[in-house]
Amino acid sequence: MHTEQLYSNQVSQEKFWGQLTDVETASVVQWLFQQPELNLTAANDAGEWDNTITLVELMRPNKSNVLQYLDRDHPPPTRYAHVVLDVRATLDPYYAEILVGPLPVTDQSATTWVPLEYPYTRKTQGRIRNLDADHDTIHSEWLYKISASIADITLDLFNGTALGLDNDTIRISRISPLWQHDSRIIRWDTFWNLPVDDFDASSILPLGLFFKSDVTGRDPSKWKLEGWFYNDIFYETTNAFRKAYYSQDFVKLPSNTEGDWARTDQQGPILPEDQKQPPVMVAPSGARYALDTDQKYVTWMGFSFYMAFSRDTGVSIFDVRYKGQRILYELGLQEALSHYAGNDPLQSSTAYLDSYYGFGPYTLELVKGYDCPIYATYLNTSFYESESTHTHIDSLCIFEYDADYPIQRHTTPSYVSTTKNIYLTLRSVSTIGNYDYTISYTFHLDGTIGIEVRASGYIQAAHSAHNTHYGYQIHSALSGSMHDHILNFKADVDILGTANSIELTSLVPITTSYSWSNPNQPRNTMHLSRRILSSETESRLNFPQSATTDNNAQHHKPGRPQRLRTLIHAAHWSEHDIQITQHHDHEPRSAHPYNSQDVYNPMINFNEFFDGEDLNQTDLVVWVNLAMHHVPTTGDLPNTVMTTAVAGVRFVPGNYFPGDQSRGTVNMLRVGFGDDEDVVEVETFGQAGERVEVVVRPVEEMLWG
Repeated sequence: MHTEQLYSNQVSQEKFWGQLTDVETASVVQWLFQQPELNLTAANDAGEWDNTITLVELMRPNKSNVLQYLDRDHPPPTRYAHVVLDVRATLDPYYAEILVGPLPVTDQSATTWVPLEYPYTRKTQGRIRNLDADHDTIHSEWLYKISASIADITLDLFNGTALGLDNDTIRISRISPLWQHDSRIIRWDTFWNLPVDDFDASSILPLGLFFKSDVTGRDPSKWKLEGWFYNDIFYETTNAFRKAYYSQDFVKLPSNTEGDWARTDQQGPILPEDQKQPPVMVAPSGARYALDTDQKYVTWMGFSFYMAFSRDTGVSIFDVRYKGQRILYELGLQEALSHYAGNDPLQSSTAYLDSYYGFGPYTLELVKGYDCPIYATYLNTSFYESESTHTHIDSLCIFEYDADYPIQRHTTPSYVSTTKNIYLTLRSVSTIGNYDYTISYTFHLDGTIGIEVRASGYIQAAHSAHNTHYGYQIHSALSGSMHDHILNFKADVDILGTANSIELTSLVPITTSYSWSNPNQPRNTMHLSRRILSSETESRLNFPQSATTDNNAQHHKPGRPQRLRTLIHAAHWSEHDIQITQHHDHEPRSAHPYNSQDVYNPMINFNEFFDGEDLNQTDLVVWVNLAMHHVPTTGDLPNTVMTTAVAGVRFVPGNYFPGDQSRGTVNMLRVGFGDDEDVVEVETFGQAGERVEVVVRPVEEMLWG
């Protein structure tokens, strides 16, 4: 790898899409504590009735301002900090989003803060309620006391108790999001067995006992237990449940307990020949991409892009260009939804919105040689927490890889030609709760850009009782609870500028006659059905249609509009596979991490983006859902395998170039044959011919440092 200054603009682009420096973060935090109206308390000293700083990050500037600078020599956008305050010193706690700047912070009056409202459809001065403000009190004064009231039952049923003690052997967790009905906040909680060792198997150890409570407000004395649910029977009071439990006809369900079936270590007879070293990829000449680590700028085989990282959504890329032409202004994750179904109230009520927890804090160190090749370039990521910046080392990787098939080949009687299929990958892994998401951005020699998401980790399972219609019984008392994973990505596509249109193309079977055919014998065939999307009223789509983004004003000879095609894998269970809107600076995100705090009036209501605006030759944003419909089987024990839990999308040049751009690589061959089929010519097109000695030692040795 070589690191160099790759961009010569006067102001580095990292200032647009990167992160605040440690000095900037510290200065913003210090300035905020000097503002008496905010009444802030340091995180280490704060309780549930104090105001704290939850987030300090760079406010990414508006696209319109960035393009004015990049393309029209305007001054660079002013830098601001995006700050989230957790305001709890009130009976009605809330999150408050504010904008602090301009940066750098000065002692003069130039630095101010204002409510941040314009990027959100909810117009409440950047505020939304906090339903988790009393997390500690909920546990100490509510959940553990409820659990203690039936400790004799849980001890008899599960051989365990959940009392908030170090020796607890079962745990309690709730639905997400909480029920929000008629100004009441309702939660369902359930019990899970804890593993007896360090394996993280609790989410496949459900115990089948649930309780419902109304926790509206901040006064625990006004909270109300509303019932128990066990074995498909609802009991309205603890006394009713206790009376039934100690009756002679009460049916006790078997418990799910940890065993080797729930552990991820090697098990069973070793596979034949498996103790030999497996094949490995090497990069004999080192990296063939250039990386500016300061500006987070990458170039490879005609591609260039900037990397960005955020607390909410992890890795995004900006200003993606191919051979100097911008094709994507932004490509990045917006939200991940995990929606469950089941007979019990927890599975039936669960729809995790993962940006609430954040992809950034859980983008952890990668395992070299497993998550990415050992020769990859590994980068650190950082995020804000408790008035300081935290860093996860080696949590991003960049590498080239040789696919297991060529990008092109053809055989004739006189020659065979073939081309290596080398591609570049930018990868991260975020572990949010029980699930690990491997997210890869890929770049290909023909100009294609791809996103691929793979899921692994422990499933969230249900007790098998009464769940036949919601999953298979995969262990003694375990149901593989059916669920969806839907990850929404934003693709701000700019084809030769921002004036673009969307053409939908479908393959349609037809019966027709031609001028050269018998009119009495129509032919069965197919043709292309093509139409241009006119407005947002028709831009929420499901496939198998193919969507192409065109710039109708910029044509190649002989007049074909230059395009980028979008090919999406099957995702018909999601609301819409692909959705297109007109770009606006006030619509930068399709979701918000606090949407779960008020599901009826969220910070961002994506439906409000669709107000019938014109989509013809204007700045367009494509919102793509990558989805996996998961009905777990025994093959998901102990962990889901990524061979099947995968979804992806590719952005493919469609008449964008005069021909295949992979012809530019020298990593191809043409082998010529004579009349007797002997090889008479081997054309290598100037490939590097030096021999490289490679020493391979087990990567596992390197993990010790």
